[in-house]
Amino acid sequence: MSNAEHLQMVEKITNGLKIAEREMLEEKARNNESVIVCGDDKVIRRIPAKNFL
Repeated sequence: MSNAEHLQMVEKITNGLKIAEREMLEEKARNNESVIVCGDDKVIRRIPAKNFL
């Protein structure tokens, strides 16, 4: 696999992950659910999904 092909594959995977994340957040927001996140301060928080959209 050439370097250009590798970069193209990485870009496709990254775009697919962005789409999947967006769809997950939209579904959680429709169901009034939260997302668990850990900030730079290492504190785990529960945040409503609609806050991410």
